[in-house]
Amino acid sequence: MRLHTAVAAACGVLALSALAVPAAHADERFGDTDITAVTVNGGAPVVLGTSARTVTVEVTATDPAGLEQINATLYRGPFDAPEATVASDAACGPTSATTTTCALTFTLTPGTAPADSSQAGTWHVSAYAISPDSDAVFLDSAAEFALRRATGLTVDATPEPVKFNRPLTVRGDLTHADWATGASVAATAGQPVQLQFRKAGSSAYCTVKTVPTAADGTVSTTVRAKSDGTYRWSYAGTNATAPAVSPGDFVDVR
Repeated sequence: MRLHTAVAAACGVLALSALAVPAAHADERFGDTDITAVTVNGGAPVVLGTSARTVTVEVTATDPAGLEQINATLYRGPFDAPEATVASDAACGPTSATTTTCALTFTLTPGTAPADSSQAGTWHVSAYAISPDSDAVFLDSAAEFALRRATGLTVDATPEPVKFNRPLTVRGDLTHADWATGASVAATAGQPVQLQFRKAGSSAYCTVKTVPTAADGTVSTTVRAKSDGTYRWSYAGTNATAPAVSPGDFVDVR
């Protein structure tokens, strides 16, 4: 996982012999080069569906002599034995600026990296910066971010129209992207999903109740029809699954 060997090869003019030593697994600093900020996806969790997507990581580095190269790697699991890694599409540099914010892009490919849905959750960014005068900094975990499986959520209220005060059944399906198969699959049982209602003429939804998903990922509940309005389902998500809100289903009460 240590980037020293690759960096030394890419920047062969460097005289810092320590860059070729891949032994230690800890942050390392040589001279006055520093990494002052690392931001993944603008600070928002990364949501990945069933097809590849790119993610931008901004790394801000400083050195009075400028920067020869700035780069990073995304990884899941421990630094010295990662479950998955994703290299940047290209490094930044060289530049004579003493402070540089490098926008690195990474391509996440379901089925490859991440290999499957078990690799959802917390990921890390290892980052390094090297200056022309051979100063350098290597950070094993410069930042963390949540990589979440994309979520789908539907709604269907029946019967429509419905008579006043009669039972109205509202159903839905909660699904998540399966990175190994490239398809969407039913959510596991017991996921809390909120049924929300917006009365006709109002701009705000209120939560009616929270319903757990069944074994097949469906949610269903019955309410009394009191007034015209729109029903929807809302899922808050987890560290491994993205939040989702279904489209609204307007119900005419007669």
